[in-house]
Amino acid sequence: MYVPTYNAMPDLAETQAFVLAQRVGQLVTVGRDGAPDATLLPVLWEGDRVIAHLARNNPHWERITAGTQGLVVVSGPDAYISPSWYASKREHGRVVPTWNYSAVHLSGPVRVVDDPAWVLEAVTRLTERHEGGRRDPWQVTDAPTRFVASRLRAIVGVELTVTSVEGKAKLSQNRSDADRRGAIEGLRTEANHAGEPTVRERADREVADRMGDALEADDRR
Repeated sequence: MYVPTYNAMPDLAETQAFVLAQRVGQLVTVGRDGAPDATLLPVLWEGDRVIAHLARNNPHWERITAGTQGLVVVSGPDAYISPSWYASKREHGRVVPTWNYSAVHLSGPVRVVDDPAWVLEAVTRLTERHEGGRRDPWQVTDAPTRFVASRLRAIVGVELTVTSVEGKAKLSQNRSDADRRGAIEGLRTEANHAGEPTVRERADREVADRMGDALEADDRR
């Protein structure tokens, strides 16, 4: 991933927090025939490994062979940035559109784990992570044992050993403070409509908030 210095997530803790907040990622691998496979999966990143599971009917897992290198792509909200929001547009007009986003790439060798006990542990831990904080959290043990066993037979585990971590937060850090504030205001204004916000409007607001946090962090340095 192309990561200019000013767009790099500052440390591993922030990168891990980002992955935890997004909760899902695209597992990308390449088969022996050179064709890529990608599947969106709930993921759990702990230490040097990412655990997930694939549907047994999904041919992706059968194309993962010993030594296969994989990539988990975790993406956050993104937004179009109009140059009309920049203060510098009014000053000299030498501005162009861009797109702001945040993403983490986790790379390393992938292995398939076709073991019911391993998969049960993975599913249990994923469930605990995603149900945590809910008023009435569901647990794997809430379902009948035989039913759980039948569902486990329908999936296979997958584990990526993390050998490379890249985190990028492209939030207009290369622009002047005035341009950044203008873009933040532009995103918030266009997303501030009456009624239930659309998916795009929610993303615009989230990007504006992240841009604001980044600007404040830079001001404190």
